[in-house]
This record gives sequence, structure tokens and C-alpha cells, in this order.
Amino acid sequence: MSLKSLIKKSILVGIISFAFLFFAPNAFAQTQSSSVNLYFFWGDGCPHCAREKPFLEKLENRYSNLKVHRFEVWYNSENQKLFLEVGKKLKTDVSGVPFTVIGKDYIVGYFNDETTGKEIEDKVLYCSQNECPDVVGEILGTSKPAVEEKPKPKEEAQPKQATQAAQLEKETSRKINLPIFGEIDPKNFSLPALTIIIGALDGFNPCAMWTLLFLISLLLGMKDRKRMWILGSAFIIASASVYFLFMAAWLNLILFLGFIVWVRILIGLVALVGGGYNLRKYFSSKESGCEVVGDEQRQKVFEKLKAFTQKQQFWLALGGIILLAAAVNLVDLVCSAGFPAVYTQILALSNLARWQYYFYLSLYIFVFMLDDIFVFFAAMITLQMVGVTTKYTRASHLVGGILMVIIGFLLIFKPGILMFG
Repeated sequence: MSLKSLIKKSILVGIISFAFLFFAPNAFAQTQSSSVNLYFFWGDGCPHCAREKPFLEKLENRYSNLKVHRFEVWYNSENQKLFLEVGKKLKTDVSGVPFTVIGKDYIVGYFNDETTGKEIEDKVLYCSQNECPDVVGEILGTSKPAVEEKPKPKEEAQPKQATQAAQLEKETSRKINLPIFGEIDPKNFSLPALTIIIGALDGFNPCAMWTLLFLISLLLGMKDRKRMWILGSAFIIASASVYFLFMAAWLNLILFLGFIVWVRILIGLVALVGGGYNLRKYFSSKESGCEVVGDEQRQKVFEKLKAFTQKQQFWLALGGIILLAAAVNLVDLVCSAGFPAVYTQILALSNLARWQYYFYLSLYIFVFMLDDIFVFFAAMITLQMVGVTTKYTRASHLVGGILMVIIGFLLIFKPGILMFG
């Protein structure tokens, strides 16, 4: 190779190297230059929020163009207003936390770093390389700054994460001493188990049973077995439907007001009062009857039941039984000692899909109606009256009272323990 050719190649290599060194860093900087705002709406005491906090701190340290804005919405009224405005702007329900907004996208809940964390990081990367609209920034504006969590001095990432992880473990693993049951770790309770327990305790309700028992006594005197089964089944289905509709309406109201602190505290107080009522009833009286509906009211219901069952026209009898079941169960909700309100509050605290809320309500109603179903089927098959003994009803007052008192205290002071999903 000639000296002239060697010089030309050297010059060409030098030009290419210079161009690479000059333009490549600028191209890389171009992909990372877009600043990204991440808005983190959280609740003080929410364990899912506590898991997301250290991840966001790591993410902010990893990406210099990322700024995390934190808003506590359970105890800060200004942040609650902002949260509602964000929900309207994004056209979504904002009853649950954590709620993370990046650009015009949002993520509800937080499972772990590998799933939800990766989804958040992917959105940060996308907005770093592309211009993303800042929806929350548009709401905040420049003339009216939002009330934001005070920035804390930077510390080493690893010790801080370890401290928060330890705090989370302490928060969600606190054990409770229960009479009879001993030491219980709330962390080991699943939402299905809690649903079955509360539904069963609510089901052992004398107010929910006395009308059915009288109806069965009337049905057993009929000669038409098919009519017996249809009228009794209609009563049970109508009772379950009314209870379900009431709890669904109450759940939706709480979901709408879910992150307002006083609502949670009020329901916690209802749980304490209901638990105290059950415990007082257990220790002060050996009777298990319903105190809400008096003898005179019962007599009126009995007369109407008798009139409906004796109607010759089947559809009039069926319609009357259904309407009476609905009316009686609405009155008997007073005797539930707050179980439906407390359970729907626990559901509202959990991060669930809409269909999951109704699935758990259906499970609750099924367990709630099990004793009625058992009594009805046993009576129809054996043609003999069957009832729930006073012993089991009184036991439900004791266990239900203890559970309601515990849940009441947790709702008021440690709601994070009751968050599932």
C-alpha cells in the first residue's frame, strides 16, 4: 500500500471517529433530555403505597431527568381535591391508592418491582424519549402550587429502603391476641377467609330467621309440595337479593368517599358500637331473640304471611311473599349490628377490580344465607321444623363482638392491615 493511500485512509478514519465522538453523545443526550414528571398519590398507612415508595426513590436516582411529586390524600384535604380533579381529567375512578400518573397514563395499585414497577419504569422511559403531555401539571398550573409532601434530605438508597421495608413488615405483621383464639397475625388473613367469617357471623342473626321459621310452619301444612318449594325458595332469593342490593349501594357510596378519613373513622366507630352491643348481649342475656322487631310487629307480619300463603291464585301468593321478604329484610338490617357497613369498608380499602367487588359481595351473601338455606331444605325434605339452636346464636354474638371490636380499632388506627389485593 502506498504512502498516499495510507494517509487518505487515516484521514477518513479520523473524520469518522470525530463525527462519532461529536454526534453520538448528543444523540444519546437527545433520548434522555426530556424531563419527566411522575405524580404519586398515596395514603398514610397504606402498605401498597409503602412498597412503591422505595421503588420510586430508586427510580428517581437512576433517571436524572425524572422528578417524583408525592401527594398524601388520606389526611390532606388540598391533595384530596387535587386527586378528584385528576380523576375527572383522566375520566377514571380515583377511590384507590396508590395512584401513579405519568404524562396522560395512570397506574392504580402496586404489586411489586418486577410487575407494577417495570410498568412504571417503561412509561418513564417512553416519556424520556418522547414528548408526553403533563396532565397533572396542567391542572396544577404555575400560579397555584399544590400542597406537596416536603422533600426529605437525600440519603443513601440502600439503608433507606431497608428501613422502609422493615417498617412495612412491622406494619403488616403485627400480631393480635384474641380471647379463645389466641395470637393471630392479620397478615395471614385473606379476603376470602374474612368474607366467609363475617358473612357467617352476620347469618347467625335471629332477626333474619324468625320470619322464615314461621313461613316454613305455614308451608308444612300445605298438600302441594311444588307450591311449598317455590314459595319458600322465592322468600330466600328475595331476602338475598335485597341484602345484596343494599350492600352494593353502600359499597359504591364508600368507594366514592373512600379516601376521606372521617368516613373510615365513622365506620370504625360503628364497628366498635356493634361489637360492644354483641358482647353486651352475650354476657347480659341468655336469650337469642330479635330485639329490633317487637311482638306486635311480628304478629302483623305473621298475619300477612298467612294471608299470602293461603291465596288461591299462585302469582298473588308469590308476589306477596317476595314483597314481604324484601320489607322484612330491610327492617332486619338494623339487627345486623353494622356487619354490612364494616365489611363494605374493608372491601373499599382493598385494591380490586370492579367485578371482584361484586364477586366478594356475592360470596358474603351466599355464606350469610347458608343457615336459612339449610333450615329450609331440611324442613322441606323431612317435613319437620328445624331451627338454629340458641347455643350457636349466642356463640356468634361472642365471636362477632370480638371481631367487630378488633376491626373497629384497625379501621381507626391501622387501616393498612385491612387492605387486601
